[in-house]
Amino acid sequence: MLDLKLVRDQSDLVRKMLVARGQDPAALDGFEELDLKRRNLLKTVEELKAKRNAASDQVAALKRAGQKADELIAENRELSQRIKQIDPEVAAVEEEEKAILAAIPNLFDQSVPVGDESQNLVVRSWGQIPSFPFEPKNHFELGEALGLMDFARASKISGSRFAVLYGALSRLNRALIDFMLDLHTQEHGYGEVWPPALINSQSLYGTSQLPKFAEDSFKIENFDLWLAPTAEVPLTNLYRNETLEAADLPIKVTAYTPCFRAEAGAAGRDTRGMIRMHQFDKVELVKVTKPEDSWEALESLTNDAESVLQKLNLPYRVVLLSSGDMGFASANTYDLEVWLPGPGVYREISSCSCFTDFQARRANIRFRREQGAKLEFAHTLNGSGLAVGRTMVAILENYQNADGTVTVPEALKPYLGGLDLIGGPR
Repeated sequence: MLDLKLVRDQSDLVRKMLVARGQDPAALDGFEELDLKRRNLLKTVEELKAKRNAASDQVAALKRAGQKADELIAENRELSQRIKQIDPEVAAVEEEEKAILAAIPNLFDQSVPVGDESQNLVVRSWGQIPSFPFEPKNHFELGEALGLMDFARASKISGSRFAVLYGALSRLNRALIDFMLDLHTQEHGYGEVWPPALINSQSLYGTSQLPKFAEDSFKIENFDLWLAPTAEVPLTNLYRNETLEAADLPIKVTAYTPCFRAEAGAAGRDTRGMIRMHQFDKVELVKVTKPEDSWEALESLTNDAESVLQKLNLPYRVVLLSSGDMGFASANTYDLEVWLPGPGVYREISSCSCFTDFQARRANIRFRREQGAKLEFAHTLNGSGLAVGRTMVAILENYQNADGTVTVPEALKPYLGGLDLIGGPR
């Protein structure tokens, strides 16, 4: 959430940001009107309280002098009643104002290209796109031909956008999770966390999924609980309503969680295969930093996510997202896009974002630089390190062989008991 004072004092800047994000700046009209109404109501309350205090002083003076104060006492009661009548109105206006603020996205950094996704900027590329002496297959063709990937039975169990994995692919999925967690904890210095997969509404609000993206999440009926769309939510909310010490920053945590998304806006997209699922696995990276450290932290977090692809020798590129393509809460986002030989395209496998103090304001995550110093809002960051299912997709397609088998990347062999080939002789 943006600072109320910033929205009030720099409304032109916020309007320009909304336009650059492809949103209607008129969304701010209601806020300005409500904020003026709130300030006028508060001014009225302050004036009434001042009159009541003055009348109370006069009552006390009259009583000390042994004089009657009935009229002033009656006036005081009337002033108190008027204040009580205004208080609920102030609260209602503040709730409306908060709702508008909650729907306004974050200001983006000046380095972000302005425009829609056509303005996304490729920052760098890594690895060699493989050349095959045969027509490369899509991952779902490979998985189904091997008898290790089953969408039909998954549909029978749960519906569309689910998959069942068997044997070596099930084991590969588990191996990828362990490999990623080991890399991030042992080489990159993240602390491992095992968080709940069911989370409450306040947690989703804190990381900006609610209220704007409620339709993209799965709600548990009769409970204030939702299925986690990403470990970003529980990891960031570990520190909700807490005051941290500057000496403890940066905080670096990682977690594996199953993730659940309704994909409400993805009708008709990626209907085959494991690219866009309702349930998928992900290893997430989250950082909480001091404001002056967050941009450097974004670069290092992105590098940490990239290292997974490098160790698996998967070609990819880093893309700086434009103002119209970046996430609601983000001030700057790098997408990592891995090469998929089957369709012959790059596909997102990680988004690494800096949210400045946007999430911290919603979640009330603050820190103290030194004893007695004014509390400040921290900065939060996160990124996938990586999406497990899409990493499996990339391995299947980049490591496929002419006979339909798949070579196991060297980095994963220790996690698969030395297995060299998926689909080879048992």
